[in-house]
Amino acid sequence: MRTKIRAAAKRLWTRDFAVTTLSNLLLFYSFQLLIPTIPLYAAQLGGGQAQIGLLMGLFTLASLLTRPLAGKALDVLGRKHVLTAGLALCGIAVFGYSLAAVLTLLLVLRFIHGIGWGISTTSLGTVISDIVPSDRRGEGMGIYGLSNTMAMALAPLTGLWIASTYGFHALFVSSTLLAFAAMLISFLINQKPRRAQKKPVAFTWRSMSSGLLEPGALLPSLLLFFTATCYGGVVTFLTLFGEEAGISNVGWFFVVNAVMLLVTRPLTGLIFDRKGPSWVLIPGALFTGGGLWLLSYADSALSLASAAAVFGAGFGSVQPALLAWTIERTPPSRRGAANGTFYSANDLGIGTGSMLLGILATRTGGYGAAYRWSVVLIVVLLAIYACYLIRAKRKAARIKPA
Repeated sequence: MRTKIRAAAKRLWTRDFAVTTLSNLLLFYSFQLLIPTIPLYAAQLGGGQAQIGLLMGLFTLASLLTRPLAGKALDVLGRKHVLTAGLALCGIAVFGYSLAAVLTLLLVLRFIHGIGWGISTTSLGTVISDIVPSDRRGEGMGIYGLSNTMAMALAPLTGLWIASTYGFHALFVSSTLLAFAAMLISFLINQKPRRAQKKPVAFTWRSMSSGLLEPGALLPSLLLFFTATCYGGVVTFLTLFGEEAGISNVGWFFVVNAVMLLVTRPLTGLIFDRKGPSWVLIPGALFTGGGLWLLSYADSALSLASAAAVFGAGFGSVQPALLAWTIERTPPSRRGAANGTFYSANDLGIGTGSMLLGILATRTGGYGAAYRWSVVLIVVLLAIYACYLIRAKRKAARIKPA
């Protein structure tokens, strides 16, 4: 009887796991529909390059500012209420895009959307970390991350097709329906409220602002910051790099990268569970750096695809492994704050990469050279992780009984 109970407790594919992953897929699909199309809509409203850049930056800023507070709210107020509020805010903001006739209103709605996005993604990441069994955390987080990957691979092309065929109004309605579908499906999550605190915590600014960052999440989040910075530089300037290198269709990079993410995430999740984080993080970082190096010398569609395969294998391994490690280092009552810390580092890294690589390209003579210089970030990541391993080994040696 005990054996059956233990086996059931270790099941990964429960209804809650499937529902949460599906809700995340719908949310990310709603978001990714707008990645290539929002700039086009802003240009149609009369926005120039500066306004379009501000439009994208406001979203990231709102998300970054929101995540720590959302993480704290998840621990204080409970998971489902915060998740519902975030998803509803996303749906309302996206629907408002279709009514925005001036650029100023679009900027305001973009900021509101960023708040909803920060709340929703932090909430879903926290809910899934509660659901996944501890001994299958790497595998579970890897599979959950595939929902992001599928949206990333398919939604941008879908968004461009809808906008060109049916117009922006149809695009925004489609994105709105997906966001609200994610919210409705999330109601099916049968997650019991956590009992981490014996006394109820009053919803005050003091209670919400204290402990916004989770100490156990700081090291994985720092390592994530370096990889996200590299990724931000790649996705922001890849089209311009293609023009510089004479590669007409850089879309193959995203296709191959997405395929490699789909292949590597479940496999490296199993390795994480059986061998530990080092067996995933070190090879993953090396592949990420190798992919950046190959990308910097790419001069054809074939060499670009090869770089994408190596980079995708590395980045697809590191990110879910760091998330699983974050949850492993965090008490259950602080998982909301941990996810807020982790995803804030991701947002900050992507934003930093978008700015840093542009500066590097200007000063080093091109985007290829800038990609080579960004490998230094991976070297720093490995150095920091090596120092952690050495320190952890010495600490274990000191407390080991004679």
